[in-house]
Amino acid sequence: MKPKSYRDLEIYKLSYELAIKIHQILLRLPKYELYEEGSQIRRSSKGVCLCIVEGYGRRKYKNEFVKFLIYAQASCDETELHLKFIRDSGYINEHLYDGLKEENDKLGREINRFIRYVETQWEREAINEQQATSNE
Repeated sequence: MKPKSYRDLEIYKLSYELAIKIHQILLRLPKYELYEEGSQIRRSSKGVCLCIVEGYGRRKYKNEFVKFLIYAQASCDETELHLKFIRDSGYINEHLYDGLKEENDKLGREINRFIRYVETQWEREAINEQQATSNE
């Protein structure tokens, strides 16, 4: 059964939690980095979540929905690169980087899986749901 809200999407939940975690961790950056690299990574990690929400708002048009999910995937990739910059600049340790990268990788895998689902099954399920409600 299709979700009733973007809040029901697992990719939304994962992206929101990761964006909040990244935001809180990076508040410890030096002041000059808060407005440089810190700002970039906060925007990209929140951008994943925002694209999922905006895409869901356009779910009636499958191609639009998929386009925004692809934007979310691109922001996920951008977030990974910013995490590397932060790690390689010495602002987070390897252990913290590994944990954040693993969460980001999981999110990317889930977004890809959801894109495949929308491309192959989204309309089919909507038709089945409409037929089921009209038969009642």
